[in-house]
Amino acid sequence: MYILLRFIANGLAPLTLLGAILAYFIPETFTWIAPGFQWLFAATMFALGVVLHPEELRATLARPKAIAQGVAAQYVIMPSLGFAAATFSGLSPALALGFIIVACAPGAMASNVIVYLAGGAVAYSIALTTVATALSPLVTPALVKWLGSAYVDIPFWPMMQTILLTTIVPLLLGLAARRWLRQRPSALQFAEQLAPAVASLAIVLICSYAVAANNARLASIGATLLAVVVIVNALGYLLGWLAARLYGLDSHHQLTLAIEVGMQNAGLGVVLALKHFEPESALPGALFAVWCILTSAGAAAYLRRGTGREVVVGA
Repeated sequence: MYILLRFIANGLAPLTLLGAILAYFIPETFTWIAPGFQWLFAATMFALGVVLHPEELRATLARPKAIAQGVAAQYVIMPSLGFAAATFSGLSPALALGFIIVACAPGAMASNVIVYLAGGAVAYSIALTTVATALSPLVTPALVKWLGSAYVDIPFWPMMQTILLTTIVPLLLGLAARRWLRQRPSALQFAEQLAPAVASLAIVLICSYAVAANNARLASIGATLLAVVVIVNALGYLLGWLAARLYGLDSHHQLTLAIEVGMQNAGLGVVLALKHFEPESALPGALFAVWCILTSAGAAAYLRRGTGREVVVGA
């Protein structure tokens, strides 16, 4: 069983791509997810709480300036790129709003694994992801309302409630579960094996559902939409790296901030789009999730040559 769990955790990139392709050609494979897509995302956050080591966070929080700089870069660079994409791409209002939503989300949960594989500063990555996620119930709806109100009326409070229920509450429950499981070492070991696989599978299902719900629309605008996704993702990596150089961070932290900025929590963006807006607005998030996982995993594979690192379930 552990082999299967490790395969799922290690296979996030190919599984996400496979799910998106299957959803495009056979959408009914994933349309059953509709009633519970937001709880799938809650499962990813619960899983993160189970595997999160408080000791790592305490050590990294000793560098509050670097964390504040990194989180500021995340919430300035990507929302700016998302707004530029929405303004100048010529896409429909729903798709433009979708870019803004995914750009205003915090960093992706998968970024911690990618940073590890690429040889970056893992503890710094975890701290950035956690702090940005903790701020997201307030910051993400505020940014979406500010940047996206030209396209549609933005439901600030309902969005905040969705983020709290699908992100913060399950994360805290996962931390509580880990604390309880620490008294049962064998159960904790199994949970640490299971949690990354659950999180990976949930992200695959969420993104696949977003593609399945929009497969007809995707056929007509797929190339243009993908081109914008590629540009925004590449600029996110580049500007994140430049910001880290400007901050005077070392090479490991420069790599980490580049990954953190370029990889958005597109799963949360998809959930917010599907929950509060028309289904088409979820397409940018779904494609961004597939693309950024592929690019970051590919870059990590290149950078880790000779290190022998792999995704170790529960590590």
